[in-house]
Amino acid sequence: MLYELHEWQRSVLGSMSYWAQASAKALTEQNSLFSQLPGAQRVAAGCELMYRLGKDYEKPEFGIARVERDGAELAINEHVIEARPFCQLRHFRRYATSSETLAKLERDPLVLVVAPLSGHHATLLRDTVRTLLPEHDVHITDWVDARMVPADVGGFGLDDYVAYIEDFIRMLGAERLHVISVCQPTVPVLAAASLMAARGETTPLSLTLMGGPIDPRESPTDVNSLATTRPLSWFENHVIHTVPATYPGHGRPVYPGFLQHAGFVAMNPGRHVSSHWDFYQDLLRGDLNDAAQHRRFYDEYNAVLDMPAEFYLDTIEIVFQEFLLARGLWQVKGELVNPAAIRRGALLTIEGELDDISGLGQTAAAHGLCSGIPKRRHQHEVIADAGHYGIFSGRRWRETVYPIVRDFIRRQPVPKR
Repeated sequence: MLYELHEWQRSVLGSMSYWAQASAKALTEQNSLFSQLPGAQRVAAGCELMYRLGKDYEKPEFGIARVERDGAELAINEHVIEARPFCQLRHFRRYATSSETLAKLERDPLVLVVAPLSGHHATLLRDTVRTLLPEHDVHITDWVDARMVPADVGGFGLDDYVAYIEDFIRMLGAERLHVISVCQPTVPVLAAASLMAARGETTPLSLTLMGGPIDPRESPTDVNSLATTRPLSWFENHVIHTVPATYPGHGRPVYPGFLQHAGFVAMNPGRHVSSHWDFYQDLLRGDLNDAAQHRRFYDEYNAVLDMPAEFYLDTIEIVFQEFLLARGLWQVKGELVNPAAIRRGALLTIEGELDDISGLGQTAAAHGLCSGIPKRRHQHEVIADAGHYGIFSGRRWRETVYPIVRDFIRRQPVPKR
């Protein structure tokens, strides 16, 4: 019923937001008579704010058409190389006109970026991908909104997520592959590599785990406290809802994106109120650059997806309540997840000093679990003054974190083809 009420509210607000958008345009268009009315700019600013608060936010595009390398422009062709019901594996293919540049591209490291399935779309890692592209051959997991997956496809749990990662690693070729995981997927990525190693399969050349809950018992945050102070039944009864008939996934149980978004905002409500007030003031002042930055941020932040109920509940129980990975007790489809089985490759963990989602030490715990990797191939970095998002997006990512990741990857010996 809650999902249906939300859809009704969305349709009402959607109609109002379109009216507000049209009004804002009429009041700011230079050739419009309305723009000459007294107070037109103030009313237009209010209308645009109303539009942005009420509009429906669709999944954004990566929109990376070109990047630059050593002064040469690389054209980017983004395409799906593997489509699964719950995930698309995307490749950002690079093109250059110079034979010298093409030769460099051929020698670049092969990278799989595993995006989180935790409310936002994979485009949240746009800056991560854009920064990697000049010097890496990049692929990314683009998770599908569960409300768009027909219910007869079946469920999707944490075990299935691990299986997807294993398949993608095999498909790309583990012998040359570097895997970078951000936040939530650090757990299934480590599990996938562990299971493959235990079976005698080739594992990736390196694993980079960034801001993830390998052991949430370390420096628990509000996110961890929420999971540990309520029984699993509370989450089943309060956050799981059924997709309504207006979507292809009609009847599928999900953790709806609109509830996740409400949780994101509730973590820092004052900051969001201030941000929208500043946006209104920017419009009044005619500060188009700051206003555009606000739009870009919230176009991404407000675009959310539904998570499959099975995956969400598995994650709550296995990762945040039972700590099965950290305790060495996690089994995936009957196979024990033993990170000590990983002997090939190297391990890099990165944490933000001010991370309020994955506390300090939670990601670093992977080093103790991966005892089979020689110590010389372990590296841990704490990024000063960085919050959760700062370790994979923004200036601190580009100027501080990325050079660490790039140099770590480049140090790993590449097998001959």
